[in-house]
Amino acid sequence: MRQIAYLFIFALAATFVSCIDEEEFANTSRGNFEALWKIMDEHYCFFDYKAETLGVDWDEVRGRYEPQVAGATTTQLFEVLTNMLSELRDGHVNLSTSFDYGRNWSWKEDYPTNFSDTLYRKYMGTDYRLVSGIDYRILDDNIGYMRIASFESAIGEGNLDEIFLYFMECRSLIIDIRSNGGGSLTTAKNLAERFTNEKILGGYIQHKTGTGHNDFSPLEAQYLEPSQRMHWQKQVFVLTNRGVYSAANEFVMYMRQCPNVTIVGDKTGGGAGLPFNNELPNGWGVRFSACPTYDAAGNCIEHGIDPDVEVGISDDDALNGLDTIIETARALSD
Repeated sequence: MRQIAYLFIFALAATFVSCIDEEEFANTSRGNFEALWKIMDEHYCFFDYKAETLGVDWDEVRGRYEPQVAGATTTQLFEVLTNMLSELRDGHVNLSTSFDYGRNWSWKEDYPTNFSDTLYRKYMGTDYRLVSGIDYRILDDNIGYMRIASFESAIGEGNLDEIFLYFMECRSLIIDIRSNGGGSLTTAKNLAERFTNEKILGGYIQHKTGTGHNDFSPLEAQYLEPSQRMHWQKQVFVLTNRGVYSAANEFVMYMRQCPNVTIVGDKTGGGAGLPFNNELPNGWGVRFSACPTYDAAGNCIEHGIDPDVEVGISDDDALNGLDTIIETARALSD
């Protein structure tokens, strides 16, 4: 049923996106500018939220950037259009060309990394287990540790069963998703379903229903159903930093509602809009957030989710070979 629901969301969005192509824009600098501005104006889903939090006025943005496209070369046009899109500070808003990828990654680049591969390797050593994109081992204080760097690939249900069997005698579990930029929403949700014994409200989603900035469907509840496979019943600590984005951000949204779960680290990067695609007259691809999601309290999580325990990696700990965020989770374990 979940797959059918996601297919419906994509089909619905594609219907509205296709309407853009009915109006012709000339393949000129100005024509491509006008096409991009209109695509965003009619279909981007966070204008009110960006106005409230960042002071973005999309009409004012147009007025500032429109004069810059006159006589622009191809690379100059790309720079102008990318800068215009960057006003939204949305990692799901991108401009794709054959020579570059326009993006704004300020959601992670403007903040401390709070993850060190060097420190991570000290904790994992070389004899850790690896399956379905998950590195895992038991730390020396009998705490299970899972590192999931991406949700791009599916995680096998049988693989998860084996991982939880391996951790069966551990007193708690750490799930490290720091710098996980997302991937499959289904993969993230399937993992979260291993941590609840009952159906719980995870959050909400809306769909764009028209070309106005406020044309949305009513909030639609998104539930987390308990898995029919093995569940984890003990303490769980989910480690986060600003690099946690998109599907990983949604994983945190769901895990916050599960029992025995504590989020430790830095605020996530966000990315709460399901992205969709269109094309400019010159063939450049445009990606943008089209369907907003909210947490169980109805709060927009586009700009991230606060941890339960906020902590970063201290310089002193790093010099001593310690990851402050991992050590904080270990100290919190019963």
